[in-house]
Amino acid sequence: MSIQKAQQQVDTWIKNHGVRYFNELTNMAQLTEEVGEVARIIARRYGEQSEKESDKNKDLGEELADVLFVVLCLANQTGIDLEDAFNKKLDIKTKRDHDRHHTNEKLK
Repeated sequence: MSIQKAQQQVDTWIKNHGVRYFNELTNMAQLTEEVGEVARIIARRYGEQSEKESDKNKDLGEELADVLFVVLCLANQTGIDLEDAFNKKLDIKTKRDHDRHHTNEKLK
């Protein structure tokens, strides 16, 4: 699925199920909360913290999808074509970072 299609699906979902978008500040707070949930799973599952029994059934993919959903909401409500923005950013990163990463001794 394209990012543009995902933005359309989120917009349709909001219109059919969500009444309206939360304001941008509320969505930013929600994004922070969702990223925190991703961080909690990764810190406990892949990091050095022990995983609590209550966290063992949490689905990392589902939590990442929550992050994506809120990012798509923010893009929609601020008029950003996220697919275009992503493609531009990937081009910038490709030009800027290709040689830098290949010559980074820390990555060898």
